[in-house]
Amino acid sequence: MESIAKVFREKKLKLTPQRIAVYKYLLSTTSHPSAEVIYKAIQEDYPTMSFATVYKTLKTLTSVNLVQELNVGEGNFRYDANVDAHPHIQCIECGRVDDIHNVSFENLNSVVSEFSDYTVLSNQIYFYGVCGECKSKNISR
Repeated sequence: MESIAKVFREKKLKLTPQRIAVYKYLLSTTSHPSAEVIYKAIQEDYPTMSFATVYKTLKTLTSVNLVQELNVGEGNFRYDANVDAHPHIQCIECGRVDDIHNVSFENLNSVVSEFSDYTVLSNQIYFYGVCGECKSKNISR
């Protein structure tokens, strides 16, 4: 929690209990939740917090690079407290999103730059498939 306080101080942003709650929740999970899932998860402890506050908090945390916003193509965003560059995989059956570990795309930006006149600043890599749980439910795949 020290890092969030430091970042907010440097950016001259107010560190509220609601912002801390959203960030703590994201640090506690690897499930890449949506804003709605986060809202429902912390609502019991913060019953007066609105969905709009959760959404604005996520936008703020993303803008100061404490949270990564993922657009896996389902019409809403997912959030990840792991801001290090890493690929994600989404199950096309149940929608679960997982990190992929031990696969490096570090050189991808420089490779892409060779084939474009862009200066590549970042990338997000998504893979799509069927998770083990869904595969075991549907043996036909």
